[in-house]
Amino acid sequence: MARIAVGGLMHESNTFATARTDLAAFESGGLETGDGIFQRWGEAHHEVGGFFESAAKNGFEVVPTLMGWATPSGPLTSEAYCELTDRLLHALRDAGPVDAVLLALHGAMVADGEDDADGNLLAKVRNLIGPSRPLIVTLDYHANVSPLMVSESNALIAYRTYPHVDQRARGKTAGDLAWRAATARIRPTQAMSKPPILIHLLAQETTREPMKSLIDGLESLDRSQGFLDASILAGFPYADVAATGPTCIAVTDNNLALASEIAEHLSASLWSHRHQLTASPPIAAEAVALALATDKTPVILVDLGDNIGGGSAADSTVLIHELLKQGATDSIVVLFDPEAVQTCQRAGVGGSVALSAGGKIDRNAPPLKVAGLVEILHDGRYVEELPRHGGIRNNNQGATSVVRLDGANRVVLTSLRHPPFSLGQLTSLGLDPKSARFIVVKAAVAYKAAYAPIAGTIIEVDTPGLTASNPARYTYERIRRPILPLDPEPVVKAVI
Repeated sequence: MARIAVGGLMHESNTFATARTDLAAFESGGLETGDGIFQRWGEAHHEVGGFFESAAKNGFEVVPTLMGWATPSGPLTSEAYCELTDRLLHALRDAGPVDAVLLALHGAMVADGEDDADGNLLAKVRNLIGPSRPLIVTLDYHANVSPLMVSESNALIAYRTYPHVDQRARGKTAGDLAWRAATARIRPTQAMSKPPILIHLLAQETTREPMKSLIDGLESLDRSQGFLDASILAGFPYADVAATGPTCIAVTDNNLALASEIAEHLSASLWSHRHQLTASPPIAAEAVALALATDKTPVILVDLGDNIGGGSAADSTVLIHELLKQGATDSIVVLFDPEAVQTCQRAGVGGSVALSAGGKIDRNAPPLKVAGLVEILHDGRYVEELPRHGGIRNNNQGATSVVRLDGANRVVLTSLRHPPFSLGQLTSLGLDPKSARFIVVKAAVAYKAAYAPIAGTIIEVDTPGLTASNPARYTYERIRRPILPLDPEPVVKAVI
């Protein structure tokens, strides 16, 4: 029976954020070893759950090492990165002889002093396990893939959906490849190509053209000559590093020339659609006016600039101020504000509060003056049973309070930054999102797996913040140039 070590370290790092991600963020998000990895991720709609599913199917022994995850935010401190890397390496060393290593990485992790944190980690793992042992890695669709990540692994297997609802399936694919490589059935070999473009986050959605057709085309690639897998990764634009941007990867059975040919073809195809890979959503005042004019409710207002899944502050008040200014009623907004939660806890359910909420990290609008009744106090924990972006089953938004304002407007206050990937964020509090007129979601696309089925209208809003949707709003210093849309159009190869 093959023995395959399983582990991972996942973080999406927004380098435009001034805050840093420390070890405590991983301890809060998830930092498991041994059987704890299966207990946390085994049944989840996550790639690590797919690893275990592949093991059950193929009959290999899983050797759990360390799995770490933290909510997207600013880069890791150098101390946290070194500590987590050392823990993973020690766990792999303690695993004893294994036939392959299977890791779940995000692919857009950055640390102070280490722009290519995932590549550096893979290089250390490769040095530990030697050149011949298969190293198979899953990546988020938003990974910024570096040449080092490709050279130090045998196969990089990325999600193909955004919202990410195929994580478990792609984890199973990676597990199957790891088992076949561990038992000498294949020798995975890969190549990559990176077209010079930054894709607007809204255009990265895989049910929206042209990404839909490009991703769908991966299934029609010729399976002869040893082709094994291919990925188109949209990249994470909120990282100012050399690898930022989309990547096309092809994996073959010991055929580098074929892998290179496929990767270049995919890259050229992506480039040929470059003028469609953008979007122009309305600003806040225009978006709220559109929302008030429709009777197709609930209206989901997408706060692009405060996209928590992209590392934003989670406390922007831009849209709730605009909703109240224009006379909206029956609205729901979630704001990260631990101090406000404590004030509500002191008042108790039914108590009156007058406080300032949000606007303390994201300063694009002032804090919201909240005067109302505390309707709900909750511990913030809930379970998501269905496939949702991020694949997390057991969720925690920290101690949470709901305050009812005039006009039946509600402010949900959380003590942990928590992205709106599940309706459970609201339903666990006794709120019915289908009965609201307006809901502000601090996301870009990832919320859709949960919210699109109940939405009457969706309006994406060009709000300011750490995750503003247009890359041209940012000052990049380390990204490769030239690159669209920051520079005049560069000349690249024609489609093969």
